[in-house]
Amino acid sequence: MNKRKAIIKRKTNETEIRIMLGIDGKGRYNIGGKINFLNHMLELFAKHGLFDLEIKADGDIEVDQHHLVEDIGIVLGQAFKKALGDKKGINRSGYFAFPMQESLAIVAVDISGRPYLKFEAGFRKLKIGDLDSELIEEFFNGFAANLGANLHIKMPYGKNEHHKAEAIFKAFGKAMSMACSRNPRIKSIPSTKGAL
Repeated sequence: MNKRKAIIKRKTNETEIRIMLGIDGKGRYNIGGKINFLNHMLELFAKHGLFDLEIKADGDIEVDQHHLVEDIGIVLGQAFKKALGDKKGINRSGYFAFPMQESLAIVAVDISGRPYLKFEAGFRKLKIGDLDSELIEEFFNGFAANLGANLHIKMPYGKNEHHKAEAIFKAFGKAMSMACSRNPRIKSIPSTKGAL
């Protein structure tokens, strides 16, 4: 069985990003970006999703973090889209509820070809570590749009900002792992339309 892998590079006047992704991995990661807290969240995503993930990302964070955070989401979405290929045999959808201390995150994803993000997870602080907290939603928006996924993220409760973000990214990894996993009973594209 061929391993599903992708390398995506994106260079603009604002950012330069290179991502290597192995969907059928062991949770190995090497994340090198300029925003340490985002690096940590992506490490959690790879570890709990069992994805092999290497990211090198540079950008104009002296202007604002927005370009770099959004573009990492964009390129990661593109990497999953390329690695999944025709999507034959995958579960297509996945979900997970992840508790982190007093916080609970619920993530559901459908790799349907129809991008949509529903994000209901508020943060009280402007910063979590060195990351602008409002940009977490922008990361997921870029990811969903470029994978072509319907992505719902909800945090029914939580107090500690670090715990809330960590629960989201862990649940995201688990949900994506379920959605990307092959099901031996699915022999074709998992859609009555015959295309995703």
